[in-house]
Amino acid sequence: MTSPAETESLGDRAAAALVGYREGHAELMSEFVREATPMLWHTVRAQGVPREVADDVVQQTWAALVAHVESITEPQATLKWLLVTARRAAWEAVRKGRADDHRRTELPDDDADTAATLPDTAPGPEAEVLRDERDRMLWTALQQLPGRCQELLRLVSLADRPDYRSISAAIGMPVGSIGATRGRCLAKLRAVLTEQGETSWT
Repeated sequence: MTSPAETESLGDRAAAALVGYREGHAELMSEFVREATPMLWHTVRAQGVPREVADDVVQQTWAALVAHVESITEPQATLKWLLVTARRAAWEAVRKGRADDHRRTELPDDDADTAATLPDTAPGPEAEVLRDERDRMLWTALQQLPGRCQELLRLVSLADRPDYRSISAAIGMPVGSIGATRGRCLAKLRAVLTEQGETSWT
């Protein structure tokens, strides 16, 4: 028999964490932070934030939640609030980074400048669990998909029961089109894997 916890979405757990935190149960929020941080991290990185800045933006997002914990009138909207806040903080970080780049005086081949301006295509925290060759091939194939597909598949895969409403808020895609778009993105991923000779994925 399926337990209530198994049927909860990430959005449900976000609401429970918020209510619990207000009632003095900080451990509920701590558990949710551990669960949701990877999703926030990928959301931030998808906006073009460098990896070395992404952690700070995610921490800023959690700090903002704590600061506004009493002003969120609808607990069920907590996950959406977090994702929207993370995206806005990411956009601000990108804007600030570009402004800082314009003020730099180092030579073009300066290592720090190069690291700040070149796109970072390396895998994120998920690389810690993608250790075998098959998973590395999957990562390589994912990198060849359009950015929209990469972002959607990452967000959908980061939760056992993805909350389509929150994903919609995170990437600006209508809820009703997420399922179909996910299907098309998976088809593209299978096509790339087939081209690479990974027929076992199809």
